[in-house]
Amino acid sequence: MEPLSFDSDDVGLVEATVSKLYSKMHIGAIGASTRAQIARQVVSSELAFDDLDYRFDIGYNAEAQGFLILCDVVSNTIERSDEASGETETFGPGDQFLISRPDLPYAGLAHATRLRFTLLDPAILSRVAAPHDETGPVRVLDYRPISRRATLQLRSSIAYVRDCMTRTPEAAQAPLVVAAVSQLLAANVLYAFPNTAMSDNSANEQHDAANPGTLRRAVSFIEANPDIDISVTDIAHAACVSPRALQLAFRRHLDTTPLAYLRRVRLGHARDDLQSAAPGDGETVTAIAYRWGFASSSRFARQYRAAYGTTPSETLRS
Repeated sequence: MEPLSFDSDDVGLVEATVSKLYSKMHIGAIGASTRAQIARQVVSSELAFDDLDYRFDIGYNAEAQGFLILCDVVSNTIERSDEASGETETFGPGDQFLISRPDLPYAGLAHATRLRFTLLDPAILSRVAAPHDETGPVRVLDYRPISRRATLQLRSSIAYVRDCMTRTPEAAQAPLVVAAVSQLLAANVLYAFPNTAMSDNSANEQHDAANPGTLRRAVSFIEANPDIDISVTDIAHAACVSPRALQLAFRRHLDTTPLAYLRRVRLGHARDDLQSAAPGDGETVTAIAYRWGFASSSRFARQYRAAYGTTPSETLRS
């Protein structure tokens, strides 16, 4: 994926551009004005944000594509057509849904609307939560969120990541930051949409969670690998249990989550870097925060003060 700033009233060029950005599609224009504007911000090969502004009614019929496309409606309405059921559903401002599920064709009609897309590689879902039976990648099962609460939480996480990446573009150059925000969005997608990773607690998972060896193996893996991109699935594999059992183990024994524990370990390494920095070596609080996967320097400062009773800048100066 590449950054883009597109502005045209040529319907043929609009069709060619959206076909390149998403998947091959045919569009039809209604109205005298046919201006379309599209801006893309790329975070990584697995995550991007698009802003679309159509000044005309645009009908589209598209082939399947490989990404999850989360759509937030900013103004006016968009109709999504389900070819399997023949049903059409209309979404307006404040609504959020999947324009398409990966590997399925999609169609609809946008009524001179402004939209915000979040494009997420579905492979991240499997890194965050492996399927219960581990027979294949995690798949989203519906294009509508399960509840209004889930929608609001997902929208909040998207806004946070967008803000961090827009206001501090250097954060996109920090591998652990990109991994952290991608996993954050994937976790909220899994919370918001029905998917194949959902499962009931099993007796085996309860047993694995209660076993002290599960936590010991997981903690050892985290503390040995804080400087690389690791997910809940990676930690679960290292602990030889399912992701669900891993989550239960951390809740039961430490009253936290695996990723929260990982952040705590990385916070400790950030403190070490702050303490070992020498005058004139160019180290900054922001650079160290990014190095250890903290996308927001203000959040990093709050977590640091809560953990150590002082600020990162005070530690750096001392």
